Amino acid sequence: MTQDPIAGARPRAPFYRDISFQVLVGMVLGVIVGLIWPHFGIALKPLGDAFIRAIRMVIGPVIFCTVVHGIARAGNLGAVGRIALKALVYFEVITTLALLIGLGVGNLWQAGRGMHVNPALLDPHAVRAFVGAGAVVHRRTIAGFLLNVVPATAVSAFATGNILQIVLFSVLFGAGVAAAGPAGEPVVRVIEGVSRAFFWIIGFVMRFAPLATLGAMAFTVGRFGVATLDSLLGFIAEFYVICALFLALVLWPVARISGFSLLRLMRYIRAELLLVIGTSSSETVFPQLTRKLEELGCDERVVGLVLPTAYTFNHDGTCLYFAAATLFLAQATGTPLDFAHQLALLAVLLLTSKGAAGVSGSALVVLAITLAASHSVPVAAMTLIIGIHRILSAAFVSVNIVGNSVATLVVARWENALDRTRLRAALAAGTAG
Repeated sequence: MTQDPIAGARPRAPFYRDISFQVLVGMVLGVIVGLIWPHFGIALKPLGDAFIRAIRMVIGPVIFCTVVHGIARAGNLGAVGRIALKALVYFEVITTLALLIGLGVGNLWQAGRGMHVNPALLDPHAVRAFVGAGAVVHRRTIAGFLLNVVPATAVSAFATGNILQIVLFSVLFGAGVAAAGPAGEPVVRVIEGVSRAFFWIIGFVMRFAPLATLGAMAFTVGRFGVATLDSLLGFIAEFYVICALFLALVLWPVARISGFSLLRLMRYIRAELLLVIGTSSSETVFPQLTRKLEELGCDERVVGLVLPTAYTFNHDGTCLYFAAATLFLAQATGTPLDFAHQLALLAVLLLTSKGAAGVSGSALVVLAITLAASHSVPVAAMTLIIGIHRILSAAFVSVNIVGNSVATLVVARWENALDRTRLRAALAAGTAG
């Protein structure tokens, strides 16, 4: 797939036409509407939901086109396996560090200490849906992982939106096209044309991103308000500090060693960061990230393999959330967790954090899995944080996006598949085409 020229080679558009500015305006207006007219703000929820559905509609085909085109053009299947292995090793190391930071800060801050919540007085019905879904995913993760990876049919992978299954099918199909040699060239040309069509759809849908952000923020503020958060502000502050520490202590050094600035990268993808903050969904920006990472000089085969896989295995921000939330609930309910219990919790989190792929609203589901699997913190304690989940998710989905972008650039550099001149020029320009 062809890449757009670097922004900066063209005249800059007026600031009010920048999608990041428009999304920011949508966020501010959403907060105002939610505070002044909360019932009307709640009624605007379908704006955000419809936008997320529209983006999800094309994610599967975009992944398929990107992966197949990258592998078919690469031709070297050994290189594909090497890229995948490097990516998985990187994911495991970084997510482990995320869990350790979450547990470490949670033990030092102890935001839940002193709440003295009696789990018996909590309403278990509020989390029953999550526990039920969590049990299903837990069984699928432990006993039937391979069945979750391999789709029943090619169509079912796209119908359910299971990213890991789509990636597997796309890798196999791309390998088949590459093995066909010259006979596969017409297929590659068709995929290039189909890819352009889907990216046009994405560009059209993105015009409504500010409106979607307004609806999502108006609902969040109108539904949960501000006064109800007083007793949980300590945990909110703790979690945002945890996210900042992870960016500073893990991703910043990784980016610096890899030869680029983390802050400049975040500025480059600022529109995507603002959008996921407003919608609390990382899926909404997958297509745009694919395009921007290619514009930064990443080889399309690396982007096509690493980024979709990262969406399944590299949940940096979500791992921070799992660790911090579990400790907070333990402290709030007076549940003792010694060092041995926390090591066991870390092992469970390393497993259950990989089970979120293909599950809508996966963070709460996987948290239920973790609490149920650890047999320590009462699952009913989740009712304490359901009301602030949207505020917390604004932070962890943003970290997920930054982490996945860094991972793609790092693996591309390891593979000598990164145009560093183009990367420096694009990040210095600070905007995408």
